[in-house]
Amino acid sequence: MTEKCPFQFDLMNPMTHHEKLPFEAFATLRQQCPVSYQSGAPEFGGDFWAITRREDLDFVSKHPDKFSSSANLAHPSPGGTDPESLEIMRQLIINMDPPDHIKYRRVVSNAFTPKAVEALAPIMREFARSIVDKVAARGECEFVSEVAAEMPLFVICALMEMPAEKRQKFASLVDTMIGMDDPELDVSAEDGQLAAAEIFGIAMELAASHKANPQGGTIIDALLNGVVEGEALDEFQFCTFFLILIAGAVETTRTATSQGMRLLIEHPEQHQMLIDNPALIPDAVEEILRFYPPFIHMQRTAMEDITVGGMAIRKGDMVKLFYPSVNHEAEVFGDDAEVFDITRTQRMADLKNQHRTFGVGQHFCIGSHLARKELCIMFAEIVPRLRNPKLAGAPHNLVSNFIPGIKSMNITFDPEQ
Repeated sequence: MTEKCPFQFDLMNPMTHHEKLPFEAFATLRQQCPVSYQSGAPEFGGDFWAITRREDLDFVSKHPDKFSSSANLAHPSPGGTDPESLEIMRQLIINMDPPDHIKYRRVVSNAFTPKAVEALAPIMREFARSIVDKVAARGECEFVSEVAAEMPLFVICALMEMPAEKRQKFASLVDTMIGMDDPELDVSAEDGQLAAAEIFGIAMELAASHKANPQGGTIIDALLNGVVEGEALDEFQFCTFFLILIAGAVETTRTATSQGMRLLIEHPEQHQMLIDNPALIPDAVEEILRFYPPFIHMQRTAMEDITVGGMAIRKGDMVKLFYPSVNHEAEVFGDDAEVFDITRTQRMADLKNQHRTFGVGQHFCIGSHLARKELCIMFAEIVPRLRNPKLAGAPHNLVSNFIPGIKSMNITFDPEQ
């Protein structure tokens, strides 16, 4: 039996991450046992190896032959843990291993290139302006639903050719799928399965609409015309692609926008720096992504007995990769790694390639260009117009061990004249 690390932090308990991410616990693990065997309750997958240092996370991420995303999935399952549900979830690209992952990733890669994303920038800027227009004169808003959630939903629905009237329905289905751990949301595994089924239904409606009136350059177009080993995606493959691309795109950017605004409110001197010098906004976005990544962990399954960070991991063991920890590693980001600093890129020009918010290796986030562009455009509109922002009460956080989301965050600011 593998000996447990003397430092146990209940990392898979959603409440551990509820008020804020446990940076002190991660710091202890990085210093004392960066590859540590931790206790995990059965409902959260049982005992596991916690990877808290970047060198070890990179090793695991870059060796998919040794650490599988498919065996026990790469992320917590929203559809239950029965064999049938797990087999369905393995069809999602995030849960694929090579060579399947590489083949299917090519199907949609062209829709997310920097060139393709830049082509969307004009409509994104126009929509960002309209989002802020709706709240600027009021001097207060519920930031998550009225601001942060709007842009990613608009963009991904545009890429998916989704009519505006379906956007909010779709958003509620995504919320159901990611809210499994939150007792306040009262979401069951069956609810998650039903939400996924409804999303599949929407996907098929959009596919039929596209076939009747094709539009080039959209994700729907890429999926319907995608070919893997000479064959088009079947109906199920099309729907699973649709599901993971939309759910990931909506939640990641919404969380990063919400947490980024919270950080700027809590650091008013840095918010003022952005007002004085808007050219710093891309640097601020990179620091937001580093400091408070929108995913807490991903997981892999060891496919052989192997040593990582001096620890003997056995075949079949669960390994969890903690991105907030590796993004705060002093050996990589400096002695002030635990400090939020939007000027960090001035002394670390390669920051975007050093943090691991979008992963590393074959599963590096295919939508990273899109997420960065959305965040830069949103904050370019928010910063100069929502002046002197303050929290009107504590943020209402999602209870999750996977996504450090904010369900609602009421803020005040100087009304725009």
